[in-house]
Amino acid sequence: MTPGKDPRTHGDTRRKNLILMGSLFGLVFGMIGLSFAAVPLYSLFCQVTGFGGTTQRAEGPAGEILDRTVKVRFNADVNGALPWGFQPEIHQMEVRIGESAMTSYRAVNHSDEPIVGTATYNVTPDKAGIYFNKIQCFCFTEQRLEPGQSVDMPVYFFVDPAMADDPKLDDVKTITLSYTFFRAHDGGAAGQVTSINE
Repeated sequence: MTPGKDPRTHGDTRRKNLILMGSLFGLVFGMIGLSFAAVPLYSLFCQVTGFGGTTQRAEGPAGEILDRTVKVRFNADVNGALPWGFQPEIHQMEVRIGESAMTSYRAVNHSDEPIVGTATYNVTPDKAGIYFNKIQCFCFTEQRLEPGQSVDMPVYFFVDPAMADDPKLDDVKTITLSYTFFRAHDGGAAGQVTSINE
């Protein structure tokens, strides 16, 4: 046996190196997997918690209507890369908490080609997002407009009666619902956002 080259030591070192290599491969593949899952996981987190003013989706009206009212304001923006007009039918309404209400936005395609748009949305103050429920909204799906076409896009919503039980929301008298339309499949947030309803 050659001094300093004990076969048992050599075997242990090789096994440790294989374990280390396997761990590094696992770490790399794990990070790749997390990068693909990050967007849907973040989206799910926002939907569940209302983080960032993310609104909720309801299957039907609330079961209770309270006397307390809140003013709901409507805002519309369009990304600079999308040649659409987009504005709310009305700019605000007063609703009772728990009461279902409907409003509408109008979108117009000013280009000479069909375009598919998709809308992002949130409410302010952010803490109201968990209590703002939409039963029907054009934002649930992408919207295709033909050249020169204009459409009315309804939003059917209510403010959850549970908001009245949350002391952190006692100071909320006004909720602003905002939408921003982007051209679908073009990366969304890239480009300047232009407000067109002011």
